[in-house]
Amino acid sequence: MTKAMKKLIGWLITLFVLFIIFVSTGPFYIVNEGKQVVITRFGSIVGTHTEAGLYIKIPFLDKVTTYPKLVLSLDGDEQRIPTKENQFIIVDTTSRWRIADPAKFYESFTTLDNAYNKLSDIIDSSTRTVITQNKLSEIVRSSNIINDIKQKDSDEDEETKEIENLVNENNSNDLILKGRGELCKQMTMEANKLVPEYGIDLIDIVPRQIKYSDELTESVYNRMIKDRNQVAQAYRSRGEGKKAEWLGKLESDKRTIASEAYRKSEEIKGNADAEAAAIYASAYNKDPEFYTFWKSMESYKANLKDYPATLSTKMDYFKYMYSPDGKR
Repeated sequence: MTKAMKKLIGWLITLFVLFIIFVSTGPFYIVNEGKQVVITRFGSIVGTHTEAGLYIKIPFLDKVTTYPKLVLSLDGDEQRIPTKENQFIIVDTTSRWRIADPAKFYESFTTLDNAYNKLSDIIDSSTRTVITQNKLSEIVRSSNIINDIKQKDSDEDEETKEIENLVNENNSNDLILKGRGELCKQMTMEANKLVPEYGIDLIDIVPRQIKYSDELTESVYNRMIKDRNQVAQAYRSRGEGKKAEWLGKLESDKRTIASEAYRKSEEIKGNADAEAAAIYASAYNKDPEFYTFWKSMESYKANLKDYPATLSTKMDYFKYMYSPDGKR
């Protein structure tokens, strides 16, 4: 083998070794779907990639920082916030956001943890700003359905309508002009005044939980108890009125029925007496003496049972009892 040939083989081996070293240091990197990267060299940003694919970097010099490209969520901490009426409520929000500009994001935060802390402060501040400017009813409700008075059936009586109106009045609050949905948009707009400079796109802020503070909870419960007692008393009063009405109607019906029954009984008795009188008259005309005897016997039976003794029987009344001539 000639000297030139040996020198060429040496150069090839050297190049191969250098190539192996170059490849082993990782000059290639892959950006997966749903990811984006920032390339830095000596702490300065030299490039970004937001599309999936295979890319080349300078080994030992370039550093690849990967961030998610998908929508992220952030659950805020509970806040005790006063409403426009100075009533304190506990608000717990959740929000959705994404990294829109990885270069700005890297310059502002570098890590996701730093971004979470800063974004949480911004969201809490915007939430407090919006809630303190609005009434409690605007925050907890989204529409005026509770205030809408339902149309009642045509056969419903006036007392029932009054009670239903009382229920609606006690359950209704102020007229809703914005509602919770609109306030969520305002929170998002308020926060979006700051987050774009950090390379963040804030999608929305939604209250995950809204609850009364301890002192407000007690006040609300007391008001609910008072309202329910008032409605219950209205129903009880209406029930007592209906009871008195039905009892009065019952007594009136009883008197009417008794009066009609008495009238019919007297009518029947009158007809019976007339028929009996006709029978008696017919019998009397056939045998007046027997009729007189029979009536006397009935009179004795009805009257003498209450008298244990008679002092004299010399009366025309006793002629059929003691007079031989009076017997039949």
